[in-house]
Amino acid sequence: MSLAIDDAFLDQHPTSAELAEEAGGLFPNGITHDVRYFDPFGVYIDRAAGPRKWDVDGNEIIDYVMGHGALLFGHAHPLLVNAVKEQIGKGSHYGGSQRAEITWARAVIDLVPGAEKVRFTSSGTEATMMAVRLARAATGRSKLLRFRSHFHGWNDSVVAGASTGGNITEGGIPKVMSDLVTVVDQHDVNAMGAALDTREHAAVIVEPTGYSMGTGPLDSSVLASLRERSTATGTILIFDEVVTGFRASEGGQAGAVGVTPDLTTLAKILAGGLPGGAVTGKAELLDQIAIPRGSDRNDRNRVAHPGTFNANPLSAAAGNAALREIKKGLAVPTANERARQLTQGLNAAIRDAEVPGAAYGYASMVHIVLGQDVPPPEDDFSWNWGDAGPQARVPATPTAIQWPFRRSLMTHGVDLLGSIALVSCVHSEADVDQSIEAFAAALSDLRRDSVL
Repeated sequence: MSLAIDDAFLDQHPTSAELAEEAGGLFPNGITHDVRYFDPFGVYIDRAAGPRKWDVDGNEIIDYVMGHGALLFGHAHPLLVNAVKEQIGKGSHYGGSQRAEITWARAVIDLVPGAEKVRFTSSGTEATMMAVRLARAATGRSKLLRFRSHFHGWNDSVVAGASTGGNITEGGIPKVMSDLVTVVDQHDVNAMGAALDTREHAAVIVEPTGYSMGTGPLDSSVLASLRERSTATGTILIFDEVVTGFRASEGGQAGAVGVTPDLTTLAKILAGGLPGGAVTGKAELLDQIAIPRGSDRNDRNRVAHPGTFNANPLSAAAGNAALREIKKGLAVPTANERARQLTQGLNAAIRDAEVPGAAYGYASMVHIVLGQDVPPPEDDFSWNWGDAGPQARVPATPTAIQWPFRRSLMTHGVDLLGSIALVSCVHSEADVDQSIEAFAAALSDLRRDSVL
């Protein structure tokens, strides 16, 4: 039976519906990224500026997808546009070294704890793949320890069945690869210690804010324990800061909590919203990539790393501009404050609507749970575990509520990344207020249609 929510969505997006039908014959599901799956079809975007984007039907949308977390400065920020414009006139690919990559690497080393050397990649998935390979080469071990539901890209080395975040499954991956991955719950310190004590694992990799961008928050004491136990067992500690790098703080989550990993993987904000990633950390680990000179040039123990678009000049230009601005110390606190305002307003709307659920956040990442009896944040921002304690998993919004909610919210002019709002430093207080009004209207729609 059609809901009024569904009818309103279809009426507002006729051109997107036509494009989605055409795309269905070109791409699997008609989309180019798993996260862009939307029921019944995704909205097609025509242009974007600042915190807003406009779809092909002319609808104006306040955006909290923010390039999957890459756009701390919003869309088409003049700082980044000018940097890329200047560079494109000089060339987009030199097939050789450039001054900008040195400046970019120095900026990373200045900001990221434990960064001694850097290797640039084209994406976060490539960065995690490289970090695991470096750890295996350094330790002579094959296994990887990771936490349930943590997401580290889609490369074979970090996947272990349905326990992987991001809906990554084992299709097409040889079983021998999954057999090399040990999975434990993120607060099970005993299981973590037991696995590390076997000394079979080359590395332990972790989203340092908890699974799915902090959807399930991770107590920082676990990171301290990881640091201690990995050092004691000769295991490489990898922080996956692809999302949280330059967002949790100017120095990522490592800078926020004071725990320094051996290797850090970066992407998204690193390249100012353009394609680009990096592995940084201890020089002795990164130097395994170095090509020996003379007769040892073809040393088979070296970790090879080609990549056509490594440190691409356009990404380097945008990355340098973004990191220079982040280093000034205003961008991250501004985004964090807007996220706090958004979270407080969402919780007020949930209370006013008298529906089960809560919003909570960390840094500039806001998470929403609807249709579940969860305790609201005691401080109006941070997740409240209540009596269950951190061993419990955060309940997700049921699918039967999630899709009508997202359709209604889109109709009212707000777009989320699933159940996550990624806030930029260019979202204004007025943008936040308008978003809260849209959220309240969506809750009213859900109640009217007996969805919530």
